[in-house]
Amino acid sequence: MPLVDIEDDFDLGKIVDSGQCFRAKEVSEGVFRFITLNHVIDMEKAGAKTYKISCGISEWELFWSKYFDLQTDYTEIRKEITDFGSNKPFGEYLNLAVEYGKGIRILRQDPFETLISFIISQRKSIPAIRTAIELICDTFGDPIKTPDNSEVKAFPLVDDLCKVSAFELSKFSLGYRSAYVHDALQKVKGLSIALDDLYSSNDDDLLSTLKTIKGVGDKVAACIALYAYHRFACVPIDVWIKRSIQEDFGGENVFMQFGSLAGVLQQYIFYYKRFGKKELIA
Repeated sequence: MPLVDIEDDFDLGKIVDSGQCFRAKEVSEGVFRFITLNHVIDMEKAGAKTYKISCGISEWELFWSKYFDLQTDYTEIRKEITDFGSNKPFGEYLNLAVEYGKGIRILRQDPFETLISFIISQRKSIPAIRTAIELICDTFGDPIKTPDNSEVKAFPLVDDLCKVSAFELSKFSLGYRSAYVHDALQKVKGLSIALDDLYSSNDDDLLSTLKTIKGVGDKVAACIALYAYHRFACVPIDVWIKRSIQEDFGGENVFMQFGSLAGVLQQYIFYYKRFGKKELIA
């Protein structure tokens, strides 16, 4: 397998567990698989800054390097967060969170897959979200060969999913979300929402457009904006972030204060609140 060096923050396990993607997973000890569009990659750490990759160097440089956002300096972002917290009562907490989450990157994901996945994600556990998404992929997606010569299915194309009725979608354990997914499909297919055009929208217009889809509120819209359109100022406020604002920041929304990189700060806080605090208790 080819080797690549990644000098900046990069931790495969933390990226998989960071809540921003639902098809990535550890397929064997230390080997992590990511699937997006018709691409599959297995990665394994081979040294301090070196990783084995299952694709060729050309595909890595043209596709996966962008997907993993290797053009962004997360070491510098962590420094900015630390500087932001200096001389503030919550500064030590920020330092703990960014150190614990060091290695997380904001993936540049496909807008259609991200839209459908985060509509499905509402009020579901992560295992249930993964199961529902895989069922949809297995039913409607095109086959892709994996590095170990098995087969997975790609996330379905818009045209393939748009043929499915809301009733048929309900068979995938989506519950009330079936109607939301169906509405999203009709809007995307009918081009009342042109997902590719949204790259050129400003943050407010992007969020407003996404929220015209049934079931897409502030949190889901912010997830799509951050994880598909790379809008670092957008902050998904879920139960973990609400809890952190109340318990760790005295009710103060520090994300509003942090500004243009607040979405990355949110990712560190989310990860630390969900996993790091449990370790401290244990």
